[in-house]
Amino acid sequence: MLGTVLTVTAGAALAAPVAGLLTHRAIVRSGTARRLRIDGVNGIDEQSYVRIGGLDHWVSVRGEDRDNPVVVELHGGPGSSNSILAGVSRDWERHVTLVRWDMRGTGKTLRRSGADGQREMTFDRLVQDAVEVVEHVRERLGVRRVILMGCSFGSAIALRVARSRPDLVAVYVGTDQKIFDGGRDTSDYHAALDRLERAGKKKELTAVRAMGADQRTWTAEQFSHFSRFASATDPHTFAAMKSVVMKSLWYSPLHSLREIVTFFRSFMVSAPVLPGTAALDDWADGTRFDVPFFVVQGACDLVNTPARARAFFDDVQAPVKDFTLIEDAGHFAVYRRPDLFLDLLLTRVLPALPGARQEA
Repeated sequence: MLGTVLTVTAGAALAAPVAGLLTHRAIVRSGTARRLRIDGVNGIDEQSYVRIGGLDHWVSVRGEDRDNPVVVELHGGPGSSNSILAGVSRDWERHVTLVRWDMRGTGKTLRRSGADGQREMTFDRLVQDAVEVVEHVRERLGVRRVILMGCSFGSAIALRVARSRPDLVAVYVGTDQKIFDGGRDTSDYHAALDRLERAGKKKELTAVRAMGADQRTWTAEQFSHFSRFASATDPHTFAAMKSVVMKSLWYSPLHSLREIVTFFRSFMVSAPVLPGTAALDDWADGTRFDVPFFVVQGACDLVNTPARARAFFDDVQAPVKDFTLIEDAGHFAVYRRPDLFLDLLLTRVLPALPGARQEA
């Protein structure tokens, strides 16, 4: 979804003198690395490769106190690693242990084995990978269940894990919630056409019209094109790409210049997953969840609209449920306003937790 938009932003940045740009990058990265340091005796800061589904997956575990609740975060895209956002979410790690995972086809996992070594690139495989990652985290950290946080495309995966495996999940949190409806609602398609027409993007408008409204007929390339056009014409999302995503990627102390290239390549490698999602239907799969259910959405999100997320949320049956809008925010809302998300964690999500840690 982000690839081309971020590439344009990166190109503008690299127009500056290269030596000065790299010097400034080194200074900022050094400061971020110091802020990310976890020194407490009960803290944890681990990055390792874990064998999941026959492939080495990069998994990060960070937190100030191992006794805190565990959040397993599933990134979006597909192919949009959240490992670059460590600096944005640093304050969360004082209250929870945050587990991040680069899915197959993404980031450090992609770099480890290469594009030809990613094996099965399907939505069902990503769901199974997520289950295996949670099972690994349970064993590694000694917890019975985790808070499962799905972000954008990752929320579609997390939704299925939470629905089918409440034995693994203590609480579900969806951000930029992605809802599939079997292709019944084409309002997002027509809204994108309208934005392209108003913006005078004639070439892009012609391409989207040629796709047609039925996503079940789209190729992986057409899915990628549509996501790019929809995101680029969403002012809040485009602003967040520049101020949050691109900035975090460029200054991440966890990523080399070569890994920045891999970040962009991840979208292309992961795109074959998309056609297999066109016929998915979250209502048909079931609206009952046996765990507390939270959705956090940008009020201005035109990529995964709050209206569609709310329509599904209203039909959800769960022990506890809560829907929160972050005003004046689009996609990436919780990373645009990590302070508001932390407040939600502390005041709503963590109080909803049943006992998640194993008895000693």
